[in-house]
Amino acid sequence: MSSTPDEAATTNAGGFSEQERAAMKERAAELKKVRGRGGKAAADEADVLSKIERMEGPDRAVAERVHAIVTANAPELSPKLWYGQPAYARKGKVVCFFRSGHDDKERYSTFGFTPEAGLDDGSGLWPTSYAVTELSEQAQESLAALVRKAVS
Repeated sequence: MSSTPDEAATTNAGGFSEQERAAMKERAAELKKVRGRGGKAAADEADVLSKIERMEGPDRAVAERVHAIVTANAPELSPKLWYGQPAYARKGKVVCFFRSGHDDKERYSTFGFTPEAGLDDGSGLWPTSYAVTELSEQAQESLAALVRKAVS
């Protein structure tokens, strides 16, 4: 994926641009206000966005893209923290999750699915987690397709 010099100046390692980051921070602040009014879903999403914001650079960029892909392709899933990491649940049950490689002291992050995901394959063999170091356009498309399948 190539970018213009202007885009390169505003985009952080394939993650969100500075403008997008500012919008996310504003949204997180809005959600934190809602927390005080008892909005659990909003509070959970604010927690996820806050966790992503605190991640190390490469993991943060990947987690931001993962969050955008999951929320765009499976809006029925609710963001929440699961074992301290971003996850996405349906009716309270986690369907998919992101694990920071830096937090786990591993050389790569992981995007995975729980048994709640509808990924079963007729062959009797299917992957339930993926190593992630970056998200190329092809990887983003594959992830989006997997997320859509998981909730279908």
